[in-house]
Amino acid sequence: MQRISNTLLASTIAITASLGQAHANDIVVGGLNYTEHLLLTSATTQYLEHHGYEIDQREGLGTSVLRQAQENGQVDLYWEYTGNSVILFNDQPQPENAEETYRIAKELDAEKGLVWLDPTDTNNTYALAMREDDAESRGIATMSDLADALNAGEELVLASNAEFYARDDGLRPLQEAYGFEFPRNRVRRMDSGLTYNALRDGNADVALVFATDGRNGAFNFRVLEDDQAFFPVYALAPVVREDTLAEYPELEGLLNAMAATLNDDLLIELNSRVDVEGEEIERVAASYLAEHGLID
Repeated sequence: MQRISNTLLASTIAITASLGQAHANDIVVGGLNYTEHLLLTSATTQYLEHHGYEIDQREGLGTSVLRQAQENGQVDLYWEYTGNSVILFNDQPQPENAEETYRIAKELDAEKGLVWLDPTDTNNTYALAMREDDAESRGIATMSDLADALNAGEELVLASNAEFYARDDGLRPLQEAYGFEFPRNRVRRMDSGLTYNALRDGNADVALVFATDGRNGAFNFRVLEDDQAFFPVYALAPVVREDTLAEYPELEGLLNAMAATLNDDLLIELNSRVDVEGEEIERVAASYLAEHGLID
């Protein structure tokens, strides 16, 4: 059994207690703890408030904590990735394509009282990246190239977040699929956002990144091709509790309209405005809603 530190346990208890304090008539909108999700959570809150809903926004949560909160009725809706549902929450093998991933997520989560609305045209999957000049000099363009380099004795340092290090679709099975290994003493675990800085500043040679993060291009990273298609599809979609949707059926049309505007290029642009250009999340979210006609 995995040990949980006293600090993490206390934090989880505090989050759970906080989630339980929503006002009875509020719709609780949840969100994860990185830029893309903070943007979506802010945009969803502003969008629904514009349409007259009372919203209790609960952003900045961990993946498993947020999902459990929704299953327990403490969160009404949030944006989830299809791959998370299939692989992480429902313990299913990796589907063949985006459509199958969405179908399985929708079907299995319906049994838990969760409704997947329309999927977006996105895939914010995990990826590994290197500095462009370093990757070029080493002749590394794909994950298989990286495996060859490591197996030939190159001592590369990986920057990873702690969740990916331990996930069932994370580092261990990735290494097994490609036949390589980063020794424990050459894996630096840190918060997700810090992996980009570690790679940019030369404190790591390879970093875990997200495909739609604007810093990949801004920092001149080469995102390595997943040439064996290891990573599942992580398409975003709004997921709403069935009882919440029964009480507020018009949410379906509103959230589907929002989902229809989202694609990878737009997410990269929005993420970049926050992480590279330093704009405030609430301002970027508001401008996205206005530019796409979702609010006046």
